[in-house]
Amino acid sequence: MKLFFERAITRRDFIRSCAWVAFGGAVASRLVKFAEAQEARFGYVAAKKALYYEKLANNRVRCTLCPRSCVVGKGERGFCRVRENRDGDYYTLAHSNPCAVHIDPIEKKPLFHFHPGTAALSIATAGCNFTCKNCQNHDISQAWPDRTMNYPLSPQEIVQLAKKYAAPTIAYTYTEPTVFFEYMLQTAKLARKEAIFNVYHSNGYISQEALSELAQYLDGANVDLKGFSDSFYREITGGTLDPVLQSLVTLKKKNVWLEITNLVIPTKNDSDEMLSNLCRWVKDELGEETPIHFSRFYPEYKLQNLPPTPVETLKNAVRIARSHGLEYIYIGNVPGADEENTRCSECGNIVVGRIGYSVQKHEVDGGKCGSCGEIVAGRWE
Repeated sequence: MKLFFERAITRRDFIRSCAWVAFGGAVASRLVKFAEAQEARFGYVAAKKALYYEKLANNRVRCTLCPRSCVVGKGERGFCRVRENRDGDYYTLAHSNPCAVHIDPIEKKPLFHFHPGTAALSIATAGCNFTCKNCQNHDISQAWPDRTMNYPLSPQEIVQLAKKYAAPTIAYTYTEPTVFFEYMLQTAKLARKEAIFNVYHSNGYISQEALSELAQYLDGANVDLKGFSDSFYREITGGTLDPVLQSLVTLKKKNVWLEITNLVIPTKNDSDEMLSNLCRWVKDELGEETPIHFSRFYPEYKLQNLPPTPVETLKNAVRIARSHGLEYIYIGNVPGADEENTRCSECGNIVVGRIGYSVQKHEVDGGKCGSCGEIVAGRWE
């Protein structure tokens, strides 16, 4: 057993972790010690029969897990790099071989209304069904699982790790959890039996049939609503917008606690019109109590030519969200911003105070504001 980190630290992580360590060093130290797993093996895979595909003529298959609906020939892989056609049967190579295993604050997902101040055992495998030009985890999201350092950990062992380190939640995160769907689903089922919560941070690009099955075992989700135009999605992510909107509505209907992250990228998705359209849709389709996180962009991967998002642009996004009646609005990647705090929508009192990932104040009692008794939307108990 040894300590490990899932990847080299980025500028974004460095800035946030500085604030976290400065104000919660003891917690940071304790959590780092939790990040233990078996020794990694380069290219370790444990192929399993995939779910959600149909057989076609000539030993081809059509994947039905995500909206791409890849048609995959014999010996080939789908767009996500982790699903392979073997003699007309479809296999996942992203099962029981995470390339990232960490204990994180739940706030890092980010989930601000889901058991604040608690820890989440966070896992990911290689692969993704998007090709985001700004991906901060591109070294694993755009990799093949047989070309990364992976840890042999079964669903049962993941659940045991969560129990061992008293992490009340398992988070499927870092890359796109849809691509390791079978691993996530099996782990989530076992976790539910042990009264461990399941959350995921997703791009929302998944078939509605698969999402409906998964949602039975999900307690919370943060979904990236990366912009609000199909042209933006095609240019920046390689995907499309409508399936993401469908996923958000499905999660809400299934009573999964839902928060949204919008990474605000200068000149790409930061116009008043796009932000206004996004906020209006969230209010109308998901409800004013749905938290939204406007996150600061830093130059990364294929978008290093763009500057960091001006803080005033994020403040403007907050103003637009408020004008549309959204109640819980946050700014991410700007440690110390007042918009890291959760305020009561009625009296304005800070009910959860934060600096970086560290919770400094928690005055939600029985799901209500400790000052005025107003209900604070979320999962608190």
